Amino acid sequence: MTVIVLTNCPTGLRGLLTRWLLEISPGVFIGSPSARIRDVLWEEVRQYANQGRALLVHTTNTEQGFTFRTHEHAWNPVNHEGLTLIQRPATPPALPSATPNKGWSSASKRRRFGNR
Repeated sequence: MTVIVLTNCPTGLRGLLTRWLLEISPGVFIGSPSARIRDVLWEEVRQYANQGRALLVHTTNTEQGFTFRTHEHAWNPVNHEGLTLIQRPATPPALPSATPNKGWSSASKRRRFGNR
């Protein structure tokens, strides 16, 4: 089984994939092509994706039962002790606000003094 997910890719690429795979949702293609056809399709996707992103998932003989490849994704597959995991990009810590609010919040005033 093979699944290809496209995001922000040209419509011509979607048309190319519909020759071999079934589009079950916009940008989501599924099918069972041979390994050779799957690799050729993936090279076409990488070539014509432009600024778009692509994800390929296919079954294989591993512990997880599948493997995947990414193109222009911020999340990257990483091999960890034989398992393929997704490494998410580190998010920068939130910056504190420039000027902290002074005094009591409106909610704490209502709790302390009642609804006046």
